[in-house]
Amino acid sequence: MAPSHDYLAPYDLTGRVAVVTGGARGIGFACCEALHQVGATVIVADIDGPGAAEAAEKLGPDRATGVALDVTDSTQVDRLAADLAERHGGTDILVNNAGIARSETPAEEVADEHWRHVVDVNLNGLFWCCRAFGRTMLGRRHGTIVNIGSMSGFIVNRPQEQSYYNASKAGVHQLTKSLAAEWADRGVRVNAVAPTYILTELNAFVKENKEMYDAWIGHTPMGRMGEVHEVAAIVLFLATDASSLMTGSIVLADGGYTCW
Repeated sequence: MAPSHDYLAPYDLTGRVAVVTGGARGIGFACCEALHQVGATVIVADIDGPGAAEAAEKLGPDRATGVALDVTDSTQVDRLAADLAERHGGTDILVNNAGIARSETPAEEVADEHWRHVVDVNLNGLFWCCRAFGRTMLGRRHGTIVNIGSMSGFIVNRPQEQSYYNASKAGVHQLTKSLAAEWADRGVRVNAVAPTYILTELNAFVKENKEMYDAWIGHTPMGRMGEVHEVAAIVLFLATDASSLMTGSIVLADGGYTCW
């Protein structure tokens, strides 16, 4: 008896164009690998231009291109969106992964520059990308945006102080829901993934800080940090038609951290 539905077909992204910001390494590169593996043409966008080019080369130059992009510069973002619309007819998938974390600064010691820098990259830059690529998606009445939020948008981390980072990620979650509500009936879905602590270069420092590492792991029911491929697998699901009924969802991938 033939199945009533083909559950694998929605994962075929052949012919679709995906942009991944912060795609040169870490979670971003894992997302690039996942999307490329199922047929998408991937634009690896990163403030590190040479790193983006190297990442694209690893994927395969036939369906991957590296571009330098500073997400905090809305002019650069608009230019890339327009260029891809001209060359490919538009962008089908946007993964907003670019972000920074400057932890361990008490709120009363946070300088104006510190606050602005984190919010500028994590929230403002993400919105510039949603706005620019969202316009082209809305024009075609088709597109999927996946934002990388954080469990820090739900909880206050300890022992490190990072009010600015937490606020920026909570903003990402609310922006995700707001855009999803505005654009749902115009063919564009917007969802987010909220990961726990992930083993990346960004978090490598924790191995030298036993107190912090023990706190992180001790508050995680699974008793471990996450792997980049575990986040990328969820991003892939949200980017494909397999998640066609989902928009405005913030998917926690936290090893159970927020259960307690």
